[in-house]
Amino acid sequence: PRAILQWNVGSYRDISHESLSLFRLLEPQIEILVLGTGDRVERLHPAMLKQMRECGIAVEVQDTPNACATFNFLTSEKRMTAAGLIPP
Repeated sequence: PRAILQWNVGSYRDISHESLSLFRLLEPQIEILVLGTGDRVERLHPAMLKQMRECGIAVEVQDTPNACATFNFLTSEKRMTAAGLIPP
C-alpha cells in the first residue's frame, strides 16, 4: 500500500544497518529498495547491501532525481518497491 514515512537520514553518511531496518519491517515485504543519495551517486558499505539482499530485498543506489524516476517506473509495473530519498 502507498505510505509515506519519515526516514531520519539527512545524508548518505547516515545510512546504516539501523536506518535500513525500517525497510525490512514493511508489510507486505518489498522486493526492491531504491535509494536516492542526493546530487550524486554515493557508494554504500557492501555489508549493508549484502544484509538487505539476505533479507530478500534488492537495493538500487542512484542520485535522487534518477531514484525518483526509477521508483515511479517500478511502481507503475506494480512491483513491491520502496524509496529512501535524500534531497539533492
